[in-house]
Amino acid sequence: GTWVTFGGQITDEMAEQLMTLAYDNGINLFDTAEVYAAGKAEVVLGNIIKKKGWRRSSLVITTKIFWGGKAETERGLSRKHIIEGLKASLERLQLEYVDVVFANRPDPNTPME
Repeated sequence: GTWVTFGGQITDEMAEQLMTLAYDNGINLFDTAEVYAAGKAEVVLGNIIKKKGWRRSSLVITTKIFWGGKAETERGLSRKHIIEGLKASLERLQLEYVDVVFANRPDPNTPME
């Protein structure tokens, strides 16, 4: 995961070294979230993937949606935020798709249907 490491706790160079070590040793699932380091973790992850030139099909990338921004419409699991939050995540990651989108937590204000 990139919660504690990418986007503030370590340098981007150290993040690249760690991710390269993981990838070179068979780890290909990398998890992030729109809220990690206020989006910077996704930026760092995307920059590393682009720089390394790894085939997208060799990676499993997951992200989480819920805590997007400060406005009421920028967080939660409304259809609006899921679509806009995922678009923003894809932009930060510099990817066309992610493999899994998780709900970062249940949303008591949005019905399951």
